[in-house]
Amino acid sequence: MQIISVISLWFIPVLIGFILLYGTFKKVPTYETFVEGGKEGIKMAVSIIPFLVGMMVAIAIFRASGALDYMIDIIRPGLEKVGIPADIVPLAIIRPISGNAALGMTSDMIAAYGPDSFIGRLASTLQGSTDTTFYVLTVYFGAVGIKKMGDALKVGLLADLAGFAAAIIVVTLIFG
Repeated sequence: MQIISVISLWFIPVLIGFILLYGTFKKVPTYETFVEGGKEGIKMAVSIIPFLVGMMVAIAIFRASGALDYMIDIIRPGLEKVGIPADIVPLAIIRPISGNAALGMTSDMIAAYGPDSFIGRLASTLQGSTDTTFYVLTVYFGAVGIKKMGDALKVGLLADLAGFAAAIIVVTLIFG
């Protein structure tokens, strides 16, 4: 176990050193290339701010309006019949939209139910088996100017649904 700690501690510095040495060996101006990449990164970060602000406002309105709670109350009986805790559904809905909001919800669930509870384990597994689809599409597609993202959205949400289903199945089989 200690060897894994040593490897994980040294992996990134060794990788960076290797890249710098390889670039120098290939006669690439490594410092200048790094600075240019930093400039492009800052430009991209500034260009995605409007997309991020719009997405965060939409999330805040959705949660504050009570629409999320209303939707959960409607589907709660059906979920309970199939053994899915209704408390996990807000996380499944918010996760494709915002990683930070989902992490906050996961933390709240773990604090309320405990890390070793079914809901705590399911929330943790769901957090790791789904992605922030809307965030990824908004930020990365917006940064490069792609306007038509319908197919990518469908595939991303389908992958999130598969991750949600897999999380429920795995946690139920292992811990249920």
